[in-house]
Amino acid sequence: MPKPEPVSRTSPLDHHYSGEHPLRTLAYLFRPDRRRLSLAVLVFAVKHIPVWLLPLITANIIDVVVEHRPIAELWYNTGVLVFVLVLNFPLALLYARLMSASIRRMGRELRAALCRRMQHLSIGYHSRVSAGVLQTKVVRDVEGVEQMAQQSADMGLGAVMTLIGGVAVIGYRAPVVLPVFLVVVPLAALLVLRLRARIRSNNERFRVEVERMSSHVGEMTTLIPITRAHGLERTALHRVDHTLERVHSAGFRLDLLNGRFGSLSWILLNTMAVGCLSGSAVVAYHGLLGLTAGDVVMISAFFTALTASLTTLMSLTPIVSKGLESVRSMGEVLQAPDLESNEGKASVERVGGRIDFEGVGFGYPGTSEPSVRGFDLSVRPGETIALVGASGAGKSTILNLLIGFIRPTEGRILLDGADMAELDLRTYRRFLSVVPQESILFEGTIRENVTYGLEDGADEEALRRALVAAHAMEFVERLPDGLDTVVGQRGARLSGGQKQRLAIARALIRDPRVLVLDEATSALDNTSEALIQDALSRLVQGRTVFVVAHRLSTIRGADRIVVMEHGRIVEVGSHHELLAGSGPYATTLQPRRSG
Repeated sequence: MPKPEPVSRTSPLDHHYSGEHPLRTLAYLFRPDRRRLSLAVLVFAVKHIPVWLLPLITANIIDVVVEHRPIAELWYNTGVLVFVLVLNFPLALLYARLMSASIRRMGRELRAALCRRMQHLSIGYHSRVSAGVLQTKVVRDVEGVEQMAQQSADMGLGAVMTLIGGVAVIGYRAPVVLPVFLVVVPLAALLVLRLRARIRSNNERFRVEVERMSSHVGEMTTLIPITRAHGLERTALHRVDHTLERVHSAGFRLDLLNGRFGSLSWILLNTMAVGCLSGSAVVAYHGLLGLTAGDVVMISAFFTALTASLTTLMSLTPIVSKGLESVRSMGEVLQAPDLESNEGKASVERVGGRIDFEGVGFGYPGTSEPSVRGFDLSVRPGETIALVGASGAGKSTILNLLIGFIRPTEGRILLDGADMAELDLRTYRRFLSVVPQESILFEGTIRENVTYGLEDGADEEALRRALVAAHAMEFVERLPDGLDTVVGQRGARLSGGQKQRLAIARALIRDPRVLVLDEATSALDNTSEALIQDALSRLVQGRTVFVVAHRLSTIRGADRIVVMEHGRIVEVGSHHELLAGSGPYATTLQPRRSG
């Protein structure tokens, strides 16, 4: 039996996203990097000195020339400027190292937290939310937060430092014009606040449309074999085209709003800059307020720099809005309440294989009739139970209850006498294996797929025994790279029978105590089915087995066959016992013979 994985891992992002302002959430995400970020801001402030020092030194040099001051003042100012310029290079490298390390760590932790949350969310949640939407959150939303943080740090921090330095120098050198500068900032802030709400709502609509598009594209790619086989390419493209048009419209509206916002900001700020330049020149021309020619040049330079800084800050608004919307989007997953509750429950250290269903019922949300009701069944260790019935009889629901994907809404299920509602199902599933109708393989080698999830893999001899028992070694040895052959995405390079035999080998190597076979042979030809039936006969020995199948060859060897109708058990017995009766099994549900 493989060693268990850790049953719990505390997320470093244990944070309430719902009802929390995204800026506070961002502060939380960067909390482990407080010291590093503080040092990065300090380094940036020092490296940014030349931007606001240059206009001041330029004014000093012009006044030295105009007023014929000592030439030593010119060399002193030049030397100071050259020193801070040279100092910029090492400080820029240090800043990039500090800031990038913080942002990339945050992005990695966000993606890890999203992936962990997806693993803990219930199967019901995953059936409602498409994989494409979740993939978009892990890739696009985290990228949006990283982009917002990076650009806010590089462009936004530079703009803020320029504003602070510029206002400080103006207040020291020419305090009479400081009130004009102080008017620009509130006006710009007012403009940002007026438009921010609308930009946020447009970003949210655009994000929702992109997620819907991702979901539809994912569906389209999955259905390509069916689409091609039935000549439905035009229909599939029409569905996607409608989604693409919605994304186009939402993105176009967002771009127009951003364009109007940027243009209005630029016109307003530059008009103020021209007015300030002309006004200061007139004042200096008439010798008023003690302004010199150098002061006029400095004021002009600072207004240009401050205008650029304010424009930069406002141009960041769409990026920040998009990033904050991404934070909210990820919060939908990180705080989704539909979790499989296992914390604090008893760990399962061993499984004997006795399963008791006591008055079990289950109804899916939004449905008027329960899928299963009054289900009573006691299964002995090592017994094979076959579930048969028409579509919708409740067979798959029973399997999902057994695996623990869903919890009974009535009654209880006992595992070796213990109520499964009080057990940590993650530890229980170490003793359980599932062979589904369609084997799920990932794009790796045969060795990696069969030993998936085993700590330190498995020894070569155990792997080969499992493959031989599953009748898989015969085709594995014919492959060019043997056990190291890459099977392709979802096992695309293998036939259905070959994939199913690998799934059986995966179950065998784990030596489960409880085994679930869900239509494991329904999609196979006679030759493949014969091989897999022989492999299954070895797999079920000594294990508690639940089988759902429609083929006689799959279930006639079951110890008991449970016939279900409308979520209830209508008869139970062996194949021969049920055939001898006059119930639904003998009259309408007798499984078809293979072939």
